[in-house]
Amino acid sequence: MPSVPSSSHRSGGHYLRALGLLVPILLLLAVPFFTNRGFYRFEVFQGMVIDNLSVLVAAVGMTMVILSAEIDISIAAQLAVCGVVAGSLSRAGMPIAIVIPATIGVGALLGLINGALVAHFGISSIVATLAMNVLLANGLAWVTDNMWVQNLRADFQWLGLSPQAGQATFFVVAVVVVLAFGFLLTRTTFGRRFYAVGCSHEASLRLKIHPQRVVLWAFVLLGALMGLASLIHYCRFPSIETGGGAGMEMKVIAAVVVGGTAITGGRGSLLGTVLGVILLALVGSVLAFTPLGPTAERAVQGLIILLAVVADKLLKREETGNA
Repeated sequence: MPSVPSSSHRSGGHYLRALGLLVPILLLLAVPFFTNRGFYRFEVFQGMVIDNLSVLVAAVGMTMVILSAEIDISIAAQLAVCGVVAGSLSRAGMPIAIVIPATIGVGALLGLINGALVAHFGISSIVATLAMNVLLANGLAWVTDNMWVQNLRADFQWLGLSPQAGQATFFVVAVVVVLAFGFLLTRTTFGRRFYAVGCSHEASLRLKIHPQRVVLWAFVLLGALMGLASLIHYCRFPSIETGGGAGMEMKVIAAVVVGGTAITGGRGSLLGTVLGVILLALVGSVLAFTPLGPTAERAVQGLIILLAVVADKLLKREETGNA
């Protein structure tokens, strides 16, 4: 009886590629030494970490979707919807203990809709999630009239903790998410199925793996993690901006792809995703301490995605030639 193929041979080369990101990370860390040494302050690094925890959590979910040879470009709108839901529940008097699972549940529901459109209706993931992005973003603007959600309960900002304790809590939560899903992808049959489906739907079927179910699960898990990411993102503030998180999809996809996850699916690792998030976080922070300024960040992100995709194509061509 055939067994689910191990992901180790698919991810091994990508672990090496991921570790190769340490070189540009170290080079980026050296840039402010020549431009503005004010970068080397604890407050700068602390702010950079906290600002990117939600990106990290989202990137974990995106890794599973891209491993399955799909993509979701509606995550920024999902983040905003989940944030408004969380804020509205808090404003209605709901304690944070109810707000947290409800928000994650809403995210999972949005992921379920995306997954159903892709897996069961056969719509291209980029088309389905683009449509969902437009629907959610404009629907949210219409429902809220672009007004911020204010008058939240005291236990919403930083979960009712001090800023220091809240930041530490969010950091621990993000680390637990990375470790838990890292274990899921590398040590469980369920996790290996994302690799298998991303490599070949036909081969997966021969191994009694149902690609539609795996793809559906990938989107549901991403949606749930977007709910969690929205809490990490918005619980830092006393009010919620309905358009917050704009452009997040670019940063998340860039982090996953530059981290070595093949945009065509089947190959990659969470280690690479984590290093990709660190690299992209440094790009944004370092640019702020150079003459280019932070406005160049989007352009650099786009360039990084392009270079990563080209590098992956060349790597795949070389592997095919050596096979």
